[in-house]
Amino acid sequence: MRYPSGSLVILTGLPGAGKTTLLRRLYGLHGTESLPVTIGTVAVIDSFQSKRHWYGRLAWAPQPVRRAVVFVTHLSRIRRALTRGHSVIAHNRGCGPYVLRGFAWLARRHRAGFHLLLLDAPPEVALAGQRTRGRVVAPRTFARHQRSWESLLTRVQGGDPAPASGAYIMDRAGADVLQEIVFDERSAQSTGR
Repeated sequence: MRYPSGSLVILTGLPGAGKTTLLRRLYGLHGTESLPVTIGTVAVIDSFQSKRHWYGRLAWAPQPVRRAVVFVTHLSRIRRALTRGHSVIAHNRGCGPYVLRGFAWLARRHRAGFHLLLLDAPPEVALAGQRTRGRVVAPRTFARHQRSWESLLTRVQGGDPAPASGAYIMDRAGADVLQEIVFDERSAQSTGR
């Protein structure tokens, strides 16, 4: 896959769809990282890196506070990478309209293209992925993610990637054969599957 140099690409999908697994395979991550990984001019930012950074340090805080601190850390790392002129591929499980508009604003502020890479896995496959990794999302939370995901997927399939300038839908089989994500000056990304 190719994207313009300096772009922000958000890899999103249901929790358990395989986003972290894909980033680990493509970029040689080990899953023990607590900081973003920079390879050449590309910053690879997984939200789990921010979670690991704060692991055990916020035990005193209620769960909503811990979640907010991790998310703000994740956003600040994306902002910092864009400020440094990096191309960014970032995992984010949230795909609600407010979250996506926030990413679009961040990209515009840094004169970066904003693209979505949607990893589409059926809910039962995503739930199985959660059980395999040992981190199962609460049913209400998963249902909320599923509603946001289905809404985004329907819009993109209909040709509307907004607020991103482009979006690409990839199923698990496509993710399994993807060899590389390249950021260069010649690239353009289309919408669709």
